[in-house]
Amino acid sequence: MVLEVAETMNDLGQNETFDVVVVGAGGAGMSAALVAAIDGARVLLVESTEYVGGTTAYSAGTTWIPASMHASSVNRYDSSAIAEGFLQRAIGERSSAAMRRAFLDAGPKAVAHLEANSDVKYRARPFHPDYLSEVEGSTLRGRALEPLPFDGRKLGAAFSLIRPPIPEFTVLGGMMVDRDDVTHLLNMTKSLASFRHAAKLLARHARDRMSSPRGTRLVMGNALIGRLLYSLLQRGVTVLTNTTVEALHAGASGIEGVTLSHGGERRRIAVKGGVILASGGFNRHAKRRGDMLPGADPIWCPGAPGHTGGAQDLALAAGARFGTGALSNAFWAPVSLRKRADGTTAVFPHFIMDRGKPGVITVDKSGKRFLNENTSYHLFGIAMQEANESTPAVPAYLITDSEGLRKYGLGMVRPGGKGLTPFLADGYLVEGKTLDELAAKLDIDKAGLADSVARNNRFAQSGVDTDFARGTTAYQNANGDANWSGPNKCLGPIGAAPFYAVRLYPGDIGAATGLVIDTDARVLDRDDQPIGGLYACGNDAQSVMGGVYPGPGITLGPGLAFGYLAARHATLRAAQHTQPARDESLDLHIHAHAR
Repeated sequence: MVLEVAETMNDLGQNETFDVVVVGAGGAGMSAALVAAIDGARVLLVESTEYVGGTTAYSAGTTWIPASMHASSVNRYDSSAIAEGFLQRAIGERSSAAMRRAFLDAGPKAVAHLEANSDVKYRARPFHPDYLSEVEGSTLRGRALEPLPFDGRKLGAAFSLIRPPIPEFTVLGGMMVDRDDVTHLLNMTKSLASFRHAAKLLARHARDRMSSPRGTRLVMGNALIGRLLYSLLQRGVTVLTNTTVEALHAGASGIEGVTLSHGGERRRIAVKGGVILASGGFNRHAKRRGDMLPGADPIWCPGAPGHTGGAQDLALAAGARFGTGALSNAFWAPVSLRKRADGTTAVFPHFIMDRGKPGVITVDKSGKRFLNENTSYHLFGIAMQEANESTPAVPAYLITDSEGLRKYGLGMVRPGGKGLTPFLADGYLVEGKTLDELAAKLDIDKAGLADSVARNNRFAQSGVDTDFARGTTAYQNANGDANWSGPNKCLGPIGAAPFYAVRLYPGDIGAATGLVIDTDARVLDRDDQPIGGLYACGNDAQSVMGGVYPGPGITLGPGLAFGYLAARHATLRAAQHTQPARDESLDLHIHAHAR
């Protein structure tokens, strides 16, 4: 099968009409487009950048969907009701209970619908705790789904459309690895099973590099995007990249068309069912970013470049409004920065590999710890900004010794303790033969750092962090070192010279505040009435999580669920539009669905 992609608007006929137009080809938008196509709609998917995938392509691809068809394989005791109670306790009034129920109801349906009708396939992680594991109703497994690996060679020439992963998350010049692969690669000299797994990966990658600029074995977010793209092209969905939506056109029934721009050419497209906005949110909007994320330098954002908020501006002009009341306007992670050889800046999110490990601490300008290093990356980023109001904590400093560096690495410095010269030369990694020398190089308080390390070492011996209760929840311990021999999997001594540090900044990894929608993902106006034919999902929509980060994949999960709801409603609307006479049963169906 030849998978064809429209390269320019000239590939479209004149006076084109689509049932559904989706704006933004990240995980949420591609899922919405696929659901609409499965349900029989003629779909146009418009992406402003040269790649499809958005930030989903950079991510682990984890999708938080409680009570899915896969959950019982690892946890037969969970349910939507338990998850609803968990979200109520974790989020409270920061989001609508009705919206959370809509998400919990639609999520499992969306997974089942895609798996039954496309090449999109998930599995449940055997162990992947909710981040707020101390809250009643949390689980250790079953809610976090991950995409199955995908063979990018099946896409043919369309493989080049997928946004490549962050280079620093790959090895050997573009070989993608997931958490299982990393474990095998680190243990390949200690285990025959790991050696075989690693040898198979390396042989596959060597073959790939003979004909491709990067590996074609896709995992994590790239695997999800690859599966979505393959399924979309099989369904005949028209995909336009490097194309922006310049205008939404309203008529008697609501939004009835869009104006597209590509390479200086403009074309108006008619839309029967609706326009679904899934362009990634406001994070790179020239003005709104400053208003909603004050003090957060755009260079700290590790997200994909298409999150300009332009589609949201069009919705606002059509009468939409932004939500309020979230814990934070964005989701956060600590990041470190390094200039690449080509002059671009690598922004590396510190999710799990280093900051929560024993023998690693984080300090501020005074040399003092100011947070629990094993908290979720979202709360870590918030804590940095809150601490910075009293004592400079941006940047903060991730500190370890030679043993910690060897075992866990530090940011872009991989485990093993070798190849440090380029990182030291450009200042990404800072080394001190003593703690005092390290403090001097970082320009932080020497006495404060010495005291923090001494306190950490006492906590490591006793197993109890009396300052920040590190290692006291299931989630925190999951990010420690399961093989650590000390009494607390998250606490270890710092004492083996030399000592090392990298600088951390609060990086926004996605928008939490967005357009207000209803339980069918219809965009609401300032009077809480739906704007006909206009939908939003993903980070273009107000987060159902209310700016809280209760578990892994809480952006992709709601993105999938509300993309599903938007697509089904818009497809029904398109079907009504094409009826030769009024179909009262369909009208009642849509009306009931809207309620």
